Amino acid sequence: MKSVLSLIISTALVGCSMNQTSPLPVSPTSAVKADRNEDYRPQIHFSPNEKWMNDPNGMFYLDGEYHLFFQHNPDASVWGPMHWGHAVSKDLVHWEERPIALYPDEQGTIFSGSAVVDWNNSSGLGSDNNPPIVALYTYHNAEMEKQGRIDYQTQALAYSLDKGQTWQKYTGNPVIENPGIKDFRDPKVMWHEPTQKWVMALAQKDHIGFYSSDNLIDWSLESTFGEEIGSHGGVWECPELLLMPVEGTNESRYVLLVSISPGGPNGGSATQYFVGDFDGKTFVLDADWETELAPTVAKFPTGKVFDDFENGVNQWRAEGSAFSSAPTNGGHANQPPPTGYTGVSLINSFADEDRATGSLTSQLFTITEKFINFRVGGGHHPDKVGIQLIVDGEVVKSETGLNRETLHHASWDVSEWMGEPALLRIIDKEAASWGHTYIDDIVFANEPAENRLEPAIWLDHGTDNYAGVTFFNTPNSNESRHVFMGWMSNWLYANEVPTNKWRSAMTLPRALKLLNTPKGLRVQSQLVEELDSLVEATEQATSLAPGETISLSSLDSSGRMSALRYSFKVDAELASPVLVGFENDQGEFVDIEIDHKRSVVSLDRSQSGKAGFNEQFSSVQEGPLTTINTQYSVSIVIDRSSLELFIDDGTTVMTSLIFPASVYDTMSVKTDSQPLNQVSVERLGSIWSAK
Repeated sequence: MKSVLSLIISTALVGCSMNQTSPLPVSPTSAVKADRNEDYRPQIHFSPNEKWMNDPNGMFYLDGEYHLFFQHNPDASVWGPMHWGHAVSKDLVHWEERPIALYPDEQGTIFSGSAVVDWNNSSGLGSDNNPPIVALYTYHNAEMEKQGRIDYQTQALAYSLDKGQTWQKYTGNPVIENPGIKDFRDPKVMWHEPTQKWVMALAQKDHIGFYSSDNLIDWSLESTFGEEIGSHGGVWECPELLLMPVEGTNESRYVLLVSISPGGPNGGSATQYFVGDFDGKTFVLDADWETELAPTVAKFPTGKVFDDFENGVNQWRAEGSAFSSAPTNGGHANQPPPTGYTGVSLINSFADEDRATGSLTSQLFTITEKFINFRVGGGHHPDKVGIQLIVDGEVVKSETGLNRETLHHASWDVSEWMGEPALLRIIDKEAASWGHTYIDDIVFANEPAENRLEPAIWLDHGTDNYAGVTFFNTPNSNESRHVFMGWMSNWLYANEVPTNKWRSAMTLPRALKLLNTPKGLRVQSQLVEELDSLVEATEQATSLAPGETISLSSLDSSGRMSALRYSFKVDAELASPVLVGFENDQGEFVDIEIDHKRSVVSLDRSQSGKAGFNEQFSSVQEGPLTTINTQYSVSIVIDRSSLELFIDDGTTVMTSLIFPASVYDTMSVKTDSQPLNQVSVERLGSIWSAK
């Protein structure tokens, strides 16, 4: 998965290696002892020494080492020409950054993928005595994208004969050509023991394709999944298929992870998952999941048609060039055709292949109905692309697309402005990727339009755990866990967060388990026990009553500000909720509520620290509360720019970025909260401290 930005890489590739073998830098980064004590620098999470990072890639475990590869722009602290960065750990806690593993070349930049140990040398790229590590990844050709083609993403192969230190690109790349799908990426490979084949899950626009291979080189499409199930509020990305035992039983089920952006439960990026069976060719959802995820029918009420754009745009004033051809009959040349509109014509700003900008402003009208309904699609760029309602010269409502070529229903409740004059403005202020909008069927009515409701089960209900996958574990290794790491950010604001030398970190590693819960089979995300090795100081209390606090200095043994882990026990049978706050001496805080009556957990970061870099960052996040015990633990890990909440050993999880001036060193129990039991706060020493 990459960015909502379109990048022309012809000049960016100057100076990058065009060789098939990744070159080693003269001064490898592994020899550099970075201080890593800048403002907001995570102290117990992996972050690159410098520049940009996003999705974890190619993760595998071999001979006592965890190999983490990641999307990396070594030239800037914003998304750009993607490489594979590389880091290694022996304990999932302390990480050593290694030289860049994969560089862009004439076929494109290096997008997300996976790596496996080809222990039987099925590929023939190694030997029986030295089996290769084989990476499957996506090539993204931005020159082809610039030309208006949709087949600019292909799947390619590289291999390593020295345990992932250096890589050779396969001379026959690509190994999977693009069949004509705009978003075609992120291969994740596993070994399917019953069929003795390699299986690949590959994101294909808004569904998953399953491929099989005997040799990791020649791939056959076996089936697809997801066209009619799950959330489709954005593009599907970064899939992974896992065979997981059901805890406490002799059964196992397959779990399919699928990231989506936008469309997350609290806005922007998130990861949904599905539970079912897989026979080596087809993924079949469990029957109870079919029922739970069954979509509803969309509704678009009749009413007063303001404009359906079947007769031109005479009542609109055009500015700029984006709408010079408005309305259009479908798509422009070199454009994937839009769908989801009615009639023949619609507003489509894809002029000059996303580069054109401009606006359409309606004539003045009086608001006479409670709702303004319309269809909207195209790019997801709030306040840059979409449609706005203007009352008394102010924008009071706005709507953008979902990075999809399909229009969806949208509705504004405008009852508070009944009888007032207003304008509509269709805008395109974005010249980069997805810099276009679709608008059709603006209708005034007394009931709202409703989209097809697409229920989803989410791995993490916070805003900042995305594109995560697990380490591939080799047979007969001592690593039997499904160890997961995700990119700790969100495409809504990833390029804008207030760090300079570097951007982004990974989540803490989590062991995934599959549990029976009152709500059915659910994935649990438990912090790995290796994190305990960082504990260097503890404060404890038998209980905390409403109004009481517990605190511990965040200054670790090296004198730097480090992370804190708060833990306590909760009684789910008490009527009152859990209401806790985490704060520092600067007056910055995060509030968390666990409400058992409503089965809801919420996290308020609106006063968490620096938040003005993006208007969508300051938010209250909310999700369903799932627990399996009436007495359960809560753990909150707070680093210098993140908060990770684990309820009932990770049966409910929320991950959230924060940017306070200092770590929240005090936890308070709110007046209306139930008391907390077995309370502790631990200081976790920095993983970057000199050893």
